[in-house]
Amino acid sequence: METRTLSLPDAEIVHDVHGPLPPADGREVLLVIGQPMTADGFSDLIAELPDRTVVAYDPRGLGRSTRSDGSALNDPSLQAEDLHVLITDLGAPVQMFASSGGAVAALALLAAHPEDVSRVVAHEPPVMGVLPDAELAERANDAVGRAYQERGWGAGLAAFLAMSMWQGEFTEEFLARALPDPAQFGLPDQDDGTREDPLLSGTSAPVTSYQPDLEALRSVGDRLVLAVGEQTGEAITARTTRALAEALGTEPLVFPGDHGGFAVGDPSHPGDPAAFATRLREVLAARG
Repeated sequence: METRTLSLPDAEIVHDVHGPLPPADGREVLLVIGQPMTADGFSDLIAELPDRTVVAYDPRGLGRSTRSDGSALNDPSLQAEDLHVLITDLGAPVQMFASSGGAVAALALLAAHPEDVSRVVAHEPPVMGVLPDAELAERANDAVGRAYQERGWGAGLAAFLAMSMWQGEFTEEFLARALPDPAQFGLPDQDDGTREDPLLSGTSAPVTSYQPDLEALRSVGDRLVLAVGEQTGEAITARTTRALAEALGTEPLVFPGDHGGFAVGDPSHPGDPAAFATRLREVLAARG
């Protein structure tokens, strides 16, 4: 593995290259992206793909990547432009696996630079605006931010977990519930005073509020594959994926596990990276 830094006018994009560039077997680079998750979140999946040249990156301002643009917002459209430069440097086109907020950045990239990728597997993009209960979902998300600002990291993450695990549409009854006890999730209830978590602080608001360009995404055909975890059920990221697929006139493909099924994860709720990698290989090879 080689760690490289791509210098942009207002950012330094750190990325890890696993395997030779260009790939020795002539296949395209596989670029794996998340947000706010950084490159290290893909280590289990990459270990199951030893025959591929895989590149994982830290989005600007997250992990090892820096930014000097005066903003802390994680904007999918801006991340898409960073990815465009990175992919050009790697040797376009690439194949891509994109998770969560990274999947939203992948949607923005496909709309702006479809020539950059031959196939994107967008795994559970949390684009709330496509939901029939979008307004209630936004209010639930806002409550997470308030819990974090008012009570600290443990309370904020507990509220996020309760929201992200909720099955089905959000209701006024859900919004009226008391905030969960952080101890219920094994989280601290004391406030350490920090407010810099990218998941909870509001800096990722442009991700969940991103409006996909449906016309542009329809035009890319089978370059875009929407993917949903078989164990995610009716949680919000599965519902956003299915709603987006319906808007595009497609069906999401089912992958093993839940939202984090590509990582070993918590022993009480493990993923299966080997099974996930097998499914990913099938889908990446099936274009056309």
